[in-house]
Amino acid sequence: MDRLTENANLMIVSDLDHTMVDHHDLENLSLLRFNALWEENYRSNSLLVFSTGRSPTLYKELRKEKPMLTPDITIMSVGTEITYGNSMEPDNGWVEYLNQKWDRNIVFEETSKISELTLQSKTEQRPHKASFYVQKDKAEDITRSLSTCLKGRGLDVKIIYSGGMDLDILPQGAGKGQALAYLHDKFKAEGKLPKNTLVCGDSGNDADLFTVPDVHGVMVSNAQEELLQWHSIYAKNNPKIIHAKERCAAGIIQAIGHFNLGPSISPRDVTDLSDTKLENFDPAYEVVKFYLFYERWRLAEVENSELYLENLKAVCSKSGNFVHPSGIEKQLHDCVDSLRPSYGDKKGQPFRVWVDQVLPVQVGSDSWLVRFKKWEQSGGERLCCLTTALLSSKDVTVADGLTWVHVHQTWLKEAGPSSDAEWLF
Repeated sequence: MDRLTENANLMIVSDLDHTMVDHHDLENLSLLRFNALWEENYRSNSLLVFSTGRSPTLYKELRKEKPMLTPDITIMSVGTEITYGNSMEPDNGWVEYLNQKWDRNIVFEETSKISELTLQSKTEQRPHKASFYVQKDKAEDITRSLSTCLKGRGLDVKIIYSGGMDLDILPQGAGKGQALAYLHDKFKAEGKLPKNTLVCGDSGNDADLFTVPDVHGVMVSNAQEELLQWHSIYAKNNPKIIHAKERCAAGIIQAIGHFNLGPSISPRDVTDLSDTKLENFDPAYEVVKFYLFYERWRLAEVENSELYLENLKAVCSKSGNFVHPSGIEKQLHDCVDSLRPSYGDKKGQPFRVWVDQVLPVQVGSDSWLVRFKKWEQSGGERLCCLTTALLSSKDVTVADGLTWVHVHQTWLKEAGPSSDAEWLF
């Protein structure tokens, strides 16, 4: 919450499964396209919020499976848990608010009497969420009778049916939309309400997001029938909500462009990044561009040309050095030379590179310190380094690009190699 000193230019609040994350996209291309767009253009001045029905346990499992960015805020368990930052610090004020007219023991007592309800796994039972499976043709009747029953026991609850089988019981004040409204109120109280908010979803438990005042909304092209029905009844004439033509993260990118919320061309959609015209020095652009080239070089998706390596050397200081995560120090120019034999060594293999939390800080009139996580996935192995880079604009033009002066990497805890892994840059 405190990372930005001014109002965020954009806050994206996105569901995960089948919205940000496309489980049918085995190469995760749409997610990687979004990642590059966000880190180049939005990370430093905007907020990324993941709003998921998953519990913290299942959320962390998804992060290990997919190349997801680190959000600024995480809303989990269908809007009943709000956490902040890398440490996922819980919002205790939200917990206190949800405790009103809620007793999970009574909820489980009453639901145990309904044979058609099947309890979901223990990880999905949370302090303010009880989760079950139910057949689609039984959902409406059970929802109605259960709501009446729990009201008679003195509880004020909300029952959400989504995904064609999931039934969640929450406090009335909970839900993805209410959690977002709560965040908006907190930002407003601090005078830092985001200039624009884009909500993104695909299923019934996302409908609440679209009811928050003044937000833009996108239902991805693969949205489920329950959300489309909600839209046709309650929001059909709302021009600030669209049904995208693209699936999942690609639909989110489409919505950014449709509503003119900012840049909407991902660097991954640009064939020749050297053609990009900048008005000012942009350290985040340099980082994203370099590691995208690095991936393409090893996949042989660019020409095997000595000119590329000479251009890389031109943006590296002659005296610049690189500290490998193993602790070995090399000259940056030597690192560029080491790329020559690696051309195409990952061709035809599941190899991807992405950067996360690219945060530049200007430390002098002509220098920037950039911290970020550099991820590399090759086959089933995923490695990550915490990276610090010093970039300089001394004696160069915007067209030349910033000069890389120093790069230092250390293995991220629990994401380092299990053996002697190949790690070039």
